[in-house]
Amino acid sequence: MSGVPQYLLAIYIAEHRRSPPVPPGTLAEMLDRSPASATEMCQRLADDGLVDYEPYEGVTLTEAGRERAEQLHETYVTVSWFFRGVLDLDDHETEAMELAGLVSPTVAERLAATLPSDPEAAE
Repeated sequence: MSGVPQYLLAIYIAEHRRSPPVPPGTLAEMLDRSPASATEMCQRLADDGLVDYEPYEGVTLTEAGRERAEQLHETYVTVSWFFRGVLDLDDHETEAMELAGLVSPTVAERLAATLPSDPEAAE
């Protein structure tokens, strides 16, 4: 999946690692996409009102984009912990990034209920 959810999640994570705006090249690298594809998606997200896009600068989440990205991040964290702690996957973060936009809040809650109270204890 390399659609809207994955890009929103990548922007959210990148904004926490560095000051916005997030350059499309950074997103391309995070998501293993071409810079042109990342730029095209940034423009699409701007058209949808989820980011503010400045050519040659990058994107910043709008309030609507941030709300959606926060929900995706919660699901991403839960799925990542499940993949690491229960399934013992080495590449749990990448796998979780791929699925975060496809997992409903109900499924994420049920996955969270199966996890140890301390996700680090599962290692």
